[in-house]
Amino acid sequence: MPKMSYKDFSIGLTGGIGSGKTMVANLFAEQGATIVDTDDVARNLTLPGGEAIEPIRKEFGEEFIQPDGAMNRSLMRELVFSRADERLKLEAILHPLIRKVSIEQAEAATGTYVIFVIPLLVELPIWHGMGTRILAVDCPEELQIERVMKRNNMSREQVTAIMAAQATRQQRLAIADDVIVNDKSVGEVLKEVVILHAKYTEMAQKTGL
Repeated sequence: MPKMSYKDFSIGLTGGIGSGKTMVANLFAEQGATIVDTDDVARNLTLPGGEAIEPIRKEFGEEFIQPDGAMNRSLMRELVFSRADERLKLEAILHPLIRKVSIEQAEAATGTYVIFVIPLLVELPIWHGMGTRILAVDCPEELQIERVMKRNNMSREQVTAIMAAQATRQQRLAIADDVIVNDKSVGEVLKEVVILHAKYTEMAQKTGL
């Protein structure tokens, strides 16, 4: 049987900052799914020698590149979350490259099916249609804020500024085919993942017939 393409069946996993996307994706990976994490792809593109470094240097200037050749993430984060026009410039550089690399990874996938982890699936048209089925990881906003403050050592104001630049919970839930509410223990979330994985595996197999 020919290898099934991600175009025939794949999952677009999305959720706001601090919702637990990475944890949920890791649980799916343990079940046998191939994970393509666009945040990881973006990070690699902005490491020394990464494909995005020269375009970033040209657009934003030398001060946004560290001595080791990587993008200065903290300086860039400060800029793009205070200036929407600068955020759009960075997105215009990064997201076409992220999409290209993500597709390459998906085409090389060996798992049961592919899950694309895309934080900005709702916000950016370039990601619309990536994933034949959408899974949203959701949690109460106050829990998001607490998690990110603790994890990233950020102030409440910094976290809420990031959240304000992202889609709302309602916007994500409106496009979701499936939802995992991540306000419970890892064990409870795993039970939901196992059920969804069985469902996705069956759907992938039917698609591949």
